[in-house]
Amino acid sequence: MDTFGLLAQGLVAALQWQNLIYGLIGVTLGTAVGVLPGIGPALTVALLLPVTYRLDPTGSLIMFAGIYYGGMYGGSTTSILLNTPGESASIVTALEGNKMARKGRGGPALATAAIGSFVAGLIATLALAFIAPWVVKVALSFGPADYFALMVLAFITVSAAFGNSALRGITALFIGLGLGVIGIDLQTGQSRLAFGIPDLLDGIEVTTLAVALFAIGETLAIAANPNQIKEEVLAVKGSVWMTLEDWKRSWGAWLRGTLIGFPIGAMPAGGAEIGTFFSYATEKRLTKHPEEFGQGAIEGVAGPEAANNASAAGTLVPLLTLGLPTSATAAIMLAGFQQFGLQPGPLLFANNAPLVWSLIASLLVANLMLLVLNLPLIGLWVRLLTIPKPWLYAGILVFATLGTIGANGAMSGRLGPIPFSFELGMLLVFGLLGYLLRRFDYPIAPVVVGLILGPMAEQQLRRALAISQGDPIILVHSPIAVTMYAVAIVAIVLPLIMRLRGRGAVLSSLAANED
Repeated sequence: MDTFGLLAQGLVAALQWQNLIYGLIGVTLGTAVGVLPGIGPALTVALLLPVTYRLDPTGSLIMFAGIYYGGMYGGSTTSILLNTPGESASIVTALEGNKMARKGRGGPALATAAIGSFVAGLIATLALAFIAPWVVKVALSFGPADYFALMVLAFITVSAAFGNSALRGITALFIGLGLGVIGIDLQTGQSRLAFGIPDLLDGIEVTTLAVALFAIGETLAIAANPNQIKEEVLAVKGSVWMTLEDWKRSWGAWLRGTLIGFPIGAMPAGGAEIGTFFSYATEKRLTKHPEEFGQGAIEGVAGPEAANNASAAGTLVPLLTLGLPTSATAAIMLAGFQQFGLQPGPLLFANNAPLVWSLIASLLVANLMLLVLNLPLIGLWVRLLTIPKPWLYAGILVFATLGTIGANGAMSGRLGPIPFSFELGMLLVFGLLGYLLRRFDYPIAPVVVGLILGPMAEQQLRRALAISQGDPIILVHSPIAVTMYAVAIVAIVLPLIMRLRGRGAVLSSLAANED
């Protein structure tokens, strides 16, 4: 009953006009960037970090969550009409949805994706509201050694869950950990790796790193390979509405996709793409129309899209309760929390309960907004696909630069007669790093996670060793810590097995189509 009361209070706050405006801006931007190929919600949240630096924390976080949900919605439009998944989670949607569009059934494909996303988002958000307090109660009993084990779990999971190679994920993580060491040691007061540069004494700014890696790096990667985005857009023919038969075949897939996507998204080793692969395999196994799979089966769109959006709410469980990001967007949202001096974890529910419950309740409102925006305005979203790519990415560069200047880009030196901003120089350097990471297929999110969580892990490790007077056995003395390490080991192996099994079903479907 306490949860109902807190959720009701959060809903009252979320329905305040200023928070409704923030939510509407978020879901609109999220849908727009989800529709545009090559731009995802992580990039958009990263771009908005410096812009929202001085805004209300509650409103800004509500907007970020709206972008996250909207991006999941909008990605289906690109996958169905353009056959270009904006994110890995939309691969399966493109497989069946584009075939439906080529048969003149793009409208029902978009409808089942939008309604399925609404159903999954609604159920998963309610599950988040009831599960999160139980996780918080467990987390409040953690000691320094347990928190260090939790940080190790976070490092392992982001390395294993992002990208196709755990080794490359760990390499990217260590880049972030190295950046996190720069600055003044809070316990000894000594400067570390500052190289005599005063601007580095405060450490690397998370906002600058996130904007550079996600926005500048993505733009440079697109500029280096401008032909990687396909331009053929299929028109939406006929009615957008679903037939009675479409409803009969979709409702079960929506519920199954929700049940699959939410727990996988909430797992430290989860990820939206794993849930979509499993949902697709499940629908293919249970369907009464196996001959349609690979040719445009509506269940192959309904189930994975529901799993995709349910995983978005699931991702917020470890993020809000433990501070563990399990997706690239969650990693940037973690940076957003820290930007306002907030640290996700069990104390967030105790110290900032109104903010947390307003955020959770706003997700219910965002789901309704997205349903209203997606179906009637599908024509508008399709027109966004006609924006010339040079204009689009040039705008991203300008927006990223101006945002960084507005947040912390004061001129701090000179290059000859030209005033020079050290923060803009860092933006360029990290942007080139982001391009190189993409060029050699290294994941981006572990770098940001390493910078955010690295100093926290170091602090908890030193506290634990101080309590034990230097005895390292304390790190494995607690059952909670041992459990965390065991989960970390599983987190390396489990995603590989799940991806292989889920993708095996997708590949077999592709092979059957070619035959």
